[in-house]
Amino acid sequence: MRSEIQELIDLIEKSLNLFSERKNIDDLKNKLEELEIISGNSDFWKNSNNAKSIMKEKQTIERNILTYQNLKQKLNDNIELYKLAIDENDFDIQSEIENDLFKLKSIALNAEQEALMDGEIDGNDTFLEINAGAGGTESCDWALMISRMYLRWSERKGFKIELVSQNYGDEAGIKSVAYKIMGLNAYGWLKVESGVHRLVRISPFDSSARRHTSFCSVWVYPVIDESFQIEINPSDIRVDTYRSSGAGGQHVNTTDSAVRITHIPTGIVVTSSEKSQHQNRTNCMMALKSRLYDLELKKMNKDIQEAHNSKGDAGWGNQIRSYILQPYQMVKDLRTNYETSDTQGVLDGKIDEFILSALAKRINSK
Repeated sequence: MRSEIQELIDLIEKSLNLFSERKNIDDLKNKLEELEIISGNSDFWKNSNNAKSIMKEKQTIERNILTYQNLKQKLNDNIELYKLAIDENDFDIQSEIENDLFKLKSIALNAEQEALMDGEIDGNDTFLEINAGAGGTESCDWALMISRMYLRWSERKGFKIELVSQNYGDEAGIKSVAYKIMGLNAYGWLKVESGVHRLVRISPFDSSARRHTSFCSVWVYPVIDESFQIEINPSDIRVDTYRSSGAGGQHVNTTDSAVRITHIPTGIVVTSSEKSQHQNRTNCMMALKSRLYDLELKKMNKDIQEAHNSKGDAGWGNQIRSYILQPYQMVKDLRTNYETSDTQGVLDGKIDEFILSALAKRINSK
């Protein structure tokens, strides 16, 4: 039992050290002192947007410091109790400590994973867009499969999901869909999923049962609030209303309630088609501001190419991940080389390892 307990202690200490290193706990403590002084000034709330941004940063720092301190304290308490149990040959207490350490290991591992969220806006909600690429009906069906994958993943994380817009395929699947995914670090988790996803399978739409290759693009960008100052010149946008397409029958809209906004200088297009026209306009402006913020963020970081072009064409040469269902079973990320033969699990939303490996590579390359 002693070796198992010591192994658990070592694993927890490793996770805590990685968390402390990635979050720079000592630097965060100094930053927190600075923010407390700033927030204590009598004129702090005169600029409400700036104050909200500072308070949000302060709360994030406090949460990180408290997470580390609590885990460290619980580990130390268990270590001290473990030493006493050894001295007294109390195997019942040692068994209880082992159970507590198993639980603590899981919490520490989650904290280590959360520490990969190192960006200024990683804690934000996110927009997720999926578009069918080359391949016609095949790709529309593939886009629907990818959509389901992310929905199942989001549900496992306990995130809330809001459908923003959806455009059905002519025969099956979807041409495009957009979701707003809400939860702690939603953007931080999903930001590495932007890119082209490639599927190889025996087509269910081919009477000759031939193997087909399909593509769809995924685009992730953060939801921003009023604390981010994004000015949009009304003359730079074109607003169109149109009748949203549905699955047919009672699902077809009979009014032109859907909204499409085009930002002329960048070519960014956002749509919303699930609510009233007034709400759709609000949704579109929020999405547009988020896209423009993301565009500026990537320009500042000199990261990939311009945001609205970064997906590339949904076809050969731009894919980040391949999903092979025939002639063998494998999902492989082309950026990290992480792969698994559990294709059904992946399509059921078990994609954490792909995301974590991509996040870790991103941090290590900095």
